[in-house]
Amino acid sequence: MPTPTFTTTCLYNKQIANDVWEFRLEKPEGFLFKAGQFVLFETPLIDDPEDTQPRAFSVASAPDDTSLLFVAKMKQGGRASRWISESLKEGSEVTFQGPFGLFVHKDTDTDCLFVGTSSGIAPFRSQILDRHHRNLEGKMDLLFGVRAEEDLFWVEEFQSLEQEIPSFTLHLALTKPSTDWNGQTGRVQQVIPQLGLDLTNRSIFICGNPEMTKEVKDLCLGEWGVEKGRVHMEGYI
Repeated sequence: MPTPTFTTTCLYNKQIANDVWEFRLEKPEGFLFKAGQFVLFETPLIDDPEDTQPRAFSVASAPDDTSLLFVAKMKQGGRASRWISESLKEGSEVTFQGPFGLFVHKDTDTDCLFVGTSSGIAPFRSQILDRHHRNLEGKMDLLFGVRAEEDLFWVEEFQSLEQEIPSFTLHLALTKPSTDWNGQTGRVQQVIPQLGLDLTNRSIFICGNPEMTKEVKDLCLGEWGVEKGRVHMEGYI
């Protein structure tokens, strides 16, 4: 059976960090997904709107939310980046196919470590909220890595979730911070061992650029001693 296609409306679209945009869509009737899954947007070429190609974006909202949230890191001249930053606005009609993907947590996953860089944290927002809404037990740690302070987003929301969810902890890591930064520094690969977590008993979810995701996966399966079945990765081009 083919994956269904839906047409809906954009509720808003705005820039929230350096080269990062957030947009929210009405949730079409009948669209169901699992936390961590993605959809394929029918993405038009700015100079020829009849020319469309699919582009993948993870859903950042929880499955029980009444709307769909997405976040995008802009790529200079990219088809999706130009569509989002130049054309998409409140009231725009949007078509997508989905859901897709197996990057989902299981009810049997107890303690989880979510490792994401830039817009790679989108599926983790969905997973954290979903686990909270369904009262699933276990610790949740989110390691969010970006280059500098101006690249951070959703931090206040995640900090609020820390207060609301005793089992959730946020970790921020910057590779090129300002002199005012007093948090973790370095690539997420370097920061993970500094968190003091017992990774052998964690389900590890990794999302971001393919180089980072592969390196973290290799470390998990190698020197960090995580079972293969506990390591899940999704690379963003």
